[in-house]
Amino acid sequence: MIRAQAYVPTHPAISRFVSVRGLQHHVLTWGDMSTVTPEQPLLVMVHGWMDVAASFQFMVDALRQQADWADRVIVAIDWRGFGLTESPKTDSYFFADYLGDLDGLLDQLAPDQKVDLLGHSMGGNVVMLYAGVRSERIHRLINLEGFGMPSSDAQEAPTRYVKWLDEIKAPSKLKDYATVEDVAQRLQANNPRLRETFALWLAQHWARQEGDRWVINADAAHKRSQPFLYRVEEVRVFLSRIACPVLFVEGAQTLYFMFFNTKYTHAEFLDRVKCVPHFSLETIDEAGHMLHHDQPEELAIHIARFLKAPEPAGA
Repeated sequence: MIRAQAYVPTHPAISRFVSVRGLQHHVLTWGDMSTVTPEQPLLVMVHGWMDVAASFQFMVDALRQQADWADRVIVAIDWRGFGLTESPKTDSYFFADYLGDLDGLLDQLAPDQKVDLLGHSMGGNVVMLYAGVRSERIHRLINLEGFGMPSSDAQEAPTRYVKWLDEIKAPSKLKDYATVEDVAQRLQANNPRLRETFALWLAQHWARQEGDRWVINADAAHKRSQPFLYRVEEVRVFLSRIACPVLFVEGAQTLYFMFFNTKYTHAEFLDRVKCVPHFSLETIDEAGHMLHHDQPEELAIHIARFLKAPEPAGA
């Protein structure tokens, strides 16, 4: 049972909304946007599936302790249908829309400027694809555990469409909770490494109170699968087009590949990223998939070091 007090951010974010593609997108900002320069570009962070922008707060507080980061401007966005960003009138979510939203958000947040771009998990996969088509917009790219998916075969396509057609006919619902402490316990059940103080603070952003229940800040339609196949041959082309330096950070204790039951392995991932021209991989111990929760202080060191490192030859 959680008995700790909720975490208190040392550098609280400012919350605002930006209109992109017909939706009000929620954006958290740390720092003064007018101080962004080419030498210290905006750091834009995007979260993973069933997460929220506030999830990066612990890492931001740790980054603020790094040299040259006391005043660097950072923003984090809630993807469509997550957090406080509006949900579109849809029964399904498609991956290309995340790239479209990101492109529109960068047009408003950093017009005619390069940004440092960071994504976690699903967000990590989005930023890698985005960098394959908009590499000129990105100064440096950081991917946290966005490993990608198993390769699919064309023979799977009809079955995938049948599954999707069946799912859009069925109601989709997310579990709600009696108290915010129950939400925090759910977060810790998902990730036993999550500190109690972090869990209790994050629960207040991961869910909202409606009447006497706590409701997850996510559209239940996110639970429905996508009918499209994951084509590794296409992904490799995207990866080969990334011109900016890329840092991939993984948790030493990640369980990511376990869920695919040998259909996708770490070795396959390493083979894919050979396509990325300027790629480096670093590992953080005592961290799993949610490494920005498990080891935000250590992760901040890796991020700060990468973003101020000399440009690699040919970049």
